[in-house]
Formats: sequence, structure tokens, C-alpha cells
Amino acid sequence: MYGDAVPKQVDHGERRERIADAVLAVVARGGIEEASVRTVAAEAGVSVGMVQHYFSTKDELMRCALERVGARVQARMSGTAGGPRELLQGLFDQLLPFDEERAREGRVALAFLAYAAVHPEVGADLARDGVAMRAHLAAEITGSALPSDVAATGLLALLDGLGMQVLTGALGAEEARQVFAAHLTLILGSADRHG
Repeated sequence: MYGDAVPKQVDHGERRERIADAVLAVVARGGIEEASVRTVAAEAGVSVGMVQHYFSTKDELMRCALERVGARVQARMSGTAGGPRELLQGLFDQLLPFDEERAREGRVALAFLAYAAVHPEVGADLARDGVAMRAHLAAEITGSALPSDVAATGLLALLDGLGMQVLTGALGAEEARQVFAAHLTLILGSADRHG
């Protein structure tokens, strides 16, 4: 009878996500330097060996956690429809740290940027994602006084900068909204020029 027991199915994807979520929680609280295998394992409620089974290097662990942040933002953006103004406003609303979830993600993003600056493999992932995002926005922005790639690059840089200013308390949410709206109007005009 005992031999008839069905072995428990292991969901490897769920385990990886659980560990990646633990990385995000640890990094949001204490930065990348706190994200050791031991602290991540404790946060996830798993063994150190399990973390090492799924992630053989810290870079792999960091890259997976970074993908989790991107997936969360994309999931929130999935309902955004319309022209370039709506797309950019959606990015602004989803990326800027106006609530606790986005503030946590903002702290994690800043920590990952610093990590990526000195870890080329992680930096290459971020650079590839940035190129894809700029190309996507540039394809949406037509009729601007600026070349579309320049407009897209500038608006994404503005999003990054405003996010950092709000996250550090140097700028309030309403001020950030006004600055972003003014730049959208400068780039896109008073109405979308989307053709």
C-alpha cells in the first residue's frame, strides 16, 4: 500500500519565481549587498541548497529577479491601448514610485542598475531591453519636431530621472506629473500625431 503513493509533482517555474521574489524583497529592504544565497533562502523559506540548485551564480539569480520586475510591469501595462501619448502615460503611471509596490520596484531597479554597471552580463540584458523599448516607442512617435529615436530616448531618460527624483524625495508626485505632461506636449504637440 505504501508503495502506491503518488510522488509529489514539483513546479520548478513556481520555485524559481518564489526565489526571484525573495531576491526582490531582500534587495528592496537592504540593497544588492544583502542578497546573499543565505538571506535569499531564508526570505523564500527554502534551503540554501535549493537556491543553488536553481541558480548556480549570483548573476543568474539577479537576472531572474530583474526579469520578474519586467514581467510585473508588462502585466500592469497589458491593458494600455491608444497612441504614443497613452503608451507613454501608461509607462509613467506604471514605473514611477507613487505607491509602495512601485517604490519597492524603484529601489530594486536602482540597485540593479548599480549592479549591472559592474557586471557586464547583467548590463547586457538591461541594454538589450532598453534598445527594444526605445525602438518600440520610436515606432509609435511620428510627426514630432524631433527624430523619433531622439524623442523616444529623451522621454525614457526623463522617466528614469523623474523616477529617481520621486524615489529619493527630491520631487513630489504632482510635480513629476506636471514635468512629464509638459514634455509630452513638447514632443507630441497638444494632440497625438500618430500616423
